[in-house]
Amino acid sequence: MRGDDDQQEGMFSYISPEKRVPADHPLRPIRRLVDEILKEMSPKFQKLYSDVGRPSIAPERLLRSLLLQIFYSVRSERMLIEQLQYNLLFRWFVGMEMDEGVWNHAVYSKNRERLLNEEIAESFFQRVLERAKPYMSDEHFTVDGTLIEAWASHKSFRPKDGTGRPPGAGGDVDFRGEKRKNQTHESTTDPDARLFTKSRGSEAKLSYMGHVLMENRNGLLVQTFLTEATGRAERDAAMLMAEAIPPGKRVTLGGDKNYDTREFVRELRGMNITPHVAQNTTKRRSAVDERTARHAGYEVSQRKRKRVEQSFGWMKMIGMLKKVKLRGIDKVGWLFTFTGAAYNLCRLRNLMART
Repeated sequence: MRGDDDQQEGMFSYISPEKRVPADHPLRPIRRLVDEILKEMSPKFQKLYSDVGRPSIAPERLLRSLLLQIFYSVRSERMLIEQLQYNLLFRWFVGMEMDEGVWNHAVYSKNRERLLNEEIAESFFQRVLERAKPYMSDEHFTVDGTLIEAWASHKSFRPKDGTGRPPGAGGDVDFRGEKRKNQTHESTTDPDARLFTKSRGSEAKLSYMGHVLMENRNGLLVQTFLTEATGRAERDAAMLMAEAIPPGKRVTLGGDKNYDTREFVRELRGMNITPHVAQNTTKRRSAVDERTARHAGYEVSQRKRKRVEQSFGWMKMIGMLKKVKLRGIDKVGWLFTFTGAAYNLCRLRNLMART
């Protein structure tokens, strides 16, 4: 017997969002971890808000919603708020009731300086690491960097002294034959972005450079770092991250051929770190000699170091960092660290499910 297509505009619901989400949903273990971390961070949040005045949107809810934006690749905060209007799964994860009103998307912009900053992101990142320690190696690491395209166009890359051809009709800028360098030019929309070429023959883009330190056992990110895009940025950032590795035992640090320089290898050895960087023998002699390359551990590091590309791929495709939609090194740095924490949460959920 065919049922009737009755459409009812209003109704009462006696099922909570908690009961609607399946018990085996992959967001459930992440929600438990996030709730524990945000509860620990509550005293830090308390210091950011006044004791009087109108209550604000809970910082815990803002951070949970931004995690959802990363997990589900929601490309804008306007679309995130739209999802929170009718998506029961999103409402459950954020902690909202069925009939509760949703805040305006401008709340995120207003909280950039107070809540959505590098300090809070780093605190969240470190607390995720504390829960991941049973799955991490403390001896073998990999370092690498990746370009993050800035939210700025070539048209905005103008001479610093104000010279140059004026924009034409429609705002078009003709820069043919003009030598454009970071020393003489900068973007008018994002001055922190730098014109950089990934490889010989590729297109130069206004970019930032993101760096990570990964442990080799399960591919968890140990540190994140964002810098301007320069030729030495990868090695300089790698040295800063290597210095933060706890001393006391000899460790290995893997990397690609870009790190195979005499200065970098010498500095690592001075820090009691064995350089397991890939040998660059193209028209030159590698700084990594056979004393290191002959060991089986060196070959293992060369295999393991490629896993860092999985984190970059996830952060760029799922976390939408291929072309970042924020401007300024501080804001982009916050997003890079927070996306790294989201990646670790996904990895941690999978690792916990296996045990």
